[in-house]
Amino acid sequence: MHSNEYESHDGLALARLLDQGEVTPAELLECAITLAQTRGAELNAICYERYDESRALARDWQPRGVFRGLPFLLKDSGLASRRFPSSIGSRLFNDTQYSVDATLTERFDAAGFLPFARSTVPELCMAPTTEALRNGGPTLNPRNRERSAGGSSGGAAAAVAAGIVPIAHGSDGGGSIRIPAACCGVYGLKPTRGRVPMGPLRGEGWGGLAADGVISRSVRDTAAAMDAISGYQAGNPYAAPPKDGSYLDALAQPFDRPLRIAVWRSAFDDIEIDPISLAAVEHAAGLCRDLGHEIIDAAPPQVDYAGFVGAHATILAANIVLATDTKLGALGRALRDDDLEPALRDGYELGKTLSAARYVDSINRFHAMGRALESAFDGVDLILTPALTRLPERLGELMLVGTLMDYRRKISRYATFLAAINASGQPAATLPLSWTDDNVPVATQIIGRFGREDLVLRLSAQLEAAAPWAARKTIFG
Repeated sequence: MHSNEYESHDGLALARLLDQGEVTPAELLECAITLAQTRGAELNAICYERYDESRALARDWQPRGVFRGLPFLLKDSGLASRRFPSSIGSRLFNDTQYSVDATLTERFDAAGFLPFARSTVPELCMAPTTEALRNGGPTLNPRNRERSAGGSSGGAAAAVAAGIVPIAHGSDGGGSIRIPAACCGVYGLKPTRGRVPMGPLRGEGWGGLAADGVISRSVRDTAAAMDAISGYQAGNPYAAPPKDGSYLDALAQPFDRPLRIAVWRSAFDDIEIDPISLAAVEHAAGLCRDLGHEIIDAAPPQVDYAGFVGAHATILAANIVLATDTKLGALGRALRDDDLEPALRDGYELGKTLSAARYVDSINRFHAMGRALESAFDGVDLILTPALTRLPERLGELMLVGTLMDYRRKISRYATFLAAINASGQPAATLPLSWTDDNVPVATQIIGRFGREDLVLRLSAQLEAAAPWAARKTIFG
């Protein structure tokens, strides 16, 4: 199979070719590696390559799962894998080894994914752009090299948009699946809290904010992947409501009534939204009307958004201290000036001053946000918002400099509609339904009730059919 044909298919289409014997896992992997060595290198989106080892696995691959042997990327997020070290985008954590596989790593394997490398991230996955000093430069956006690829799953979104893989692992603790998907013009779903297990080494991330999932070019690939990786693991601290049947099968089911969809055209604390982002939401709302759904004008609930932003930074600071001190203990040395990027070094110092009461107060603020956001669903099925308050930011604008608290305040005015949904634990997805004349995506977010990925995915599939994005090609030198 030639690379041009490979990148023209989504994951399920390639899996069908594998199942029919028209192509082998080794042939698909060779296409992916070729693109990783060219486009991936150009974009600085790939790390921890295990090409020869993966080729050997592909030659002896036993077809399994829905994806049958599809090339895949694990995010460099610290997801435990015996095959792949991780840096979490940090010089301090470089080449961290694992003696076990995470439950999710095992589920990816059972689903038929064949990882051959990791995708790049910002340091400790704590930025909405992927410009880690550890990686020697920024990860570039294949749609526009001057703009951020997003973060923290920036390498994953760039690789999917560039055709290197049709689907890749992502994780989201404040928009880290949805931001890069929005920036790179692909599909990104953050699952309900507890839908995808985080064991066996931990039960939660960042006070319950973090969730693992995938980034893909097609909605159906995400639905199929979610079918494969969802499900409670004994001992998990959280449990999502059991799903009713297959997400993939649900995509083909017509709605038995028009959905009631609320549209937010204003932001928490009256944060400014660029007209181009508002126009994208209007376009999405118009598509929903054309599909027969009811659009309802609404506004975000009244919340202490500034207090939530401070709580988010507090929880990150606490996690910086725990991770850093654990690593330093293993290394047997003290923290050096160049171990962490400036904002995270400041976060480490902040974390050292935190009281137990402040930590508990931050968690309580998350829970208050969850109650407020679930109440916003009274009388509606889904909510539409801008994905970002403006176009994907230019490279250099969101690097980890200054104090952590100031940095998080800055991000809160850019990804305003995203981190709050991590606090609520609700499912949400970003869709690239609008584009500028120079091929920059302007995405819209769909938020669902807790546990209702099925509705988010079904409406996403309808909108994908109405305004398809997969055929938008990126030209490489």
